[in-house]
Amino acid sequence: MNAAELDALLRQFLVDHKLSGSERQTLMAWAEKNITTEQKRGVARSRLFEAARNAVTDPAAIEVIDFLEAALKVIVPAQNAGAAEPSSTATFSPGDACLGLIVNHIINARRTIDICVFTITDDRISNTIVAAHKRGVKIRIITDNEKAYEAGSDVSRFRDAGIPVVVDETPFHMHHKFAIFDGRRLLNGSYNWTRGAAADNEENIIDTDDATLIARFQHEYDALWIGLPTAR
Repeated sequence: MNAAELDALLRQFLVDHKLSGSERQTLMAWAEKNITTEQKRGVARSRLFEAARNAVTDPAAIEVIDFLEAALKVIVPAQNAGAAEPSSTATFSPGDACLGLIVNHIINARRTIDICVFTITDDRISNTIVAAHKRGVKIRIITDNEKAYEAGSDVSRFRDAGIPVVVDETPFHMHHKFAIFDGRRLLNGSYNWTRGAAADNEENIIDTDDATLIARFQHEYDALWIGLPTAR
């Protein structure tokens, strides 16, 4: 299933918030070629709602879209919905692929970003985090004390901007490197948010919308946020 092609079509067709006759025919042709199982139909439907969310900026409108998607799943459930096919990719460094993935997710976030990363020093990422905070995205950051106070760390900058930060003050390391965007997308892997990770290191990030994994990581995040001995 070519989900990237569908995303591109939806972005193009949503510019004027209307679906013309020719656009309808294009989508029908894409669906006939790509939607061969009920699971793929569910993935396509999720991509449609996500494209709609990305096309609006009004928080109330986003909530209405969330309501419609949830209500549709109740009223018209997909067959074999429990076996819905998650959309997942893997990205590697050195190079800017992992960096671009992180930055794009931050830019596209509409409501919440929960970041749990050992160290954050790459200003290309930090600038995007602060910009997202300024446009109203609710951001929380968990990081490790050993790296938080080192030269180059952007923890103080985040705090000065008004972003809530929790720093692990245990004798051990908070060594996670994951982030959850709008409760719908998870990035997880070895990649620290540093220039060295992009320029030199052999690193990886998995990008997924697997609901089971996201729920597990969100549970871990919330437990750390509440339970860590911290310096806020």
